[in-house]
Amino acid sequence: MRKKSAEITPEEEIIYVSRTELKRDAKELQILSLELANLNVKQRQQLPLNEEIDAALRLADKIKGKHDAFNRNIRFLARLLATIDLDAVKVGLDKINNKHSQELLKVSRLEDIRDSLITEGDEKIEQLLAEYQDFDRQRMRQLVRQAAKEVKLEKPGKSFRELFKYLKEHVVL
Repeated sequence: MRKKSAEITPEEEIIYVSRTELKRDAKELQILSLELANLNVKQRQQLPLNEEIDAALRLADKIKGKHDAFNRNIRFLARLLATIDLDAVKVGLDKINNKHSQELLKVSRLEDIRDSLITEGDEKIEQLLAEYQDFDRQRMRQLVRQAAKEVKLEKPGKSFRELFKYLKEHVVL
């Protein structure tokens, strides 16, 4: 008498992955490994890579001129990347590649803070002092008061720029 084979319940449904999807994923890993190989050493140190991947990247730097060996190393690097969590690496790579746009965003936020300080006055100053401990209360109020006068006269000048510089030094975004 034959034993019944284990039946598959709906909770244990098997997910099949097509060969095309596997190839697409492998190609994405190779593109990512090529991007990593094109970074300089200082940029790579900012990424969360293990020692084995770092060694493969150093080898890629040495053999960049040798086309076939370099391509083999890139494929090897892609296989290594498949074993780690890529989310942190992709976020770090995005920060490196989009540094300019992130700097623009930071400047925009600082300008918004400066403008709200000028319009809201003491309320916003107290809020910032509570949020960031390293502000000098007296200096902050003085800069805001002078910048507000300049804005009222429609001549943003020295204090307006100085307030922005002070915020840039002390506010961490």
